[in-house]
Amino acid sequence: MKVISTEYSQILGARISQRLGVGLVDVKFSKFPDGELYLKTGALDDELVIVGSVTGSDALVQLLLLIDACSESENRLVIPYMGYARQDKQFHPGEPLSARAIARAVANSVSCIYTVNVHDEDVLRHFGLPTVNVSLGNDIGIYLKSEFSNPIILAPDDGARYFAEQIAGSGNWEFDHLEKTRISGEAVRMDPKNLRTAGRDVVIVDDIISTGGTIAAAAGMLYEQGAKSVHAACVHGVFTGGAYTHLAAAGIKSVICSDTIERACSEVSSAGIISKALSEC
Repeated sequence: MKVISTEYSQILGARISQRLGVGLVDVKFSKFPDGELYLKTGALDDELVIVGSVTGSDALVQLLLLIDACSESENRLVIPYMGYARQDKQFHPGEPLSARAIARAVANSVSCIYTVNVHDEDVLRHFGLPTVNVSLGNDIGIYLKSEFSNPIILAPDDGARYFAEQIAGSGNWEFDHLEKTRISGEAVRMDPKNLRTAGRDVVIVDDIISTGGTIAAAAGMLYEQGAKSVHAACVHGVFTGGAYTHLAAAGIKSVICSDTIERACSEVSSAGIISKALSEC
């Protein structure tokens, strides 16, 4: 067995191959003058683990090309970050189910698919294949133990509360979620539902940080309530529209993510939990 990856997941692909103790396929990537993507793989194997996050249009096309290049092998596909997964409902006539479209596109020539903290596990049904979704909650918690002694772990909403509970379990910490209270037609206040944050280190956690707007607004309110420091942690650091700068400007003391999307602040690797899942299934 060998591991092969797109250039958008090259660091993670190398880490997975090291964890599994298997070879890594060399791939050359280039682009034609008209913008079309091209790749050429090195020597393949009868069994391959293909690793590629869908972080945008080029990443998706590159993943499709790589899957096709490997179509003669027995393939398992790892999608560390599945872009478009958050649109799985039609709110208006004529809208596509983006999650379904992406799932159908990548499900050819692979036997099973692995994801990491996919936003809604219900989208996995669109692959029409055996799927495994793993969570980095415990790994993020272990990292935070090296940074904090007794933080409050805070989810931005009730939907992320279970993820916060997973992380908090690593250190037996208190956890809560933010609850929004509308003060007026335009003003909204966010407070922890049950816990007081005065004098405490607070880590706001979520599966994805995109624009960072909600977290930045929450940080300001937490400081008003006397929080000692506010930090942010996520699995998938999308950080669109200058989100990282936005968070820092809002007083967030540190921002960390995993390597499902490779960033300078990717302090937690998903290679361990992915390799474990690959070994078990």
